Amino acid sequence: MKVDVKCFATFSEGKACDQHGGQLVELDAGATVRQLVEALKLEAEKASIIFVNSKEVTMDHVLSDGDKVALSPKV
Repeated sequence: MKVDVKCFATFSEGKACDQHGGQLVELDAGATVRQLVEALKLEAEKASIIFVNSKEVTMDHVLSDGDKVALSPKV
């Protein structure tokens, strides 16, 4: 499955993802937000603001194909 990811604040400083156009990331079906964060090589313990399809979720949220994900550390 593919999800569209945007990163904000310090998460957007690396090459993992940014806040502009977003990035399509391919994951196994049933992957969680935590698995997405790990795939992007971001520090999972810093991901404190997580939205999927404009709804706030936790790291254990199961993603679906086509989801739009926004990630940010606490600012």
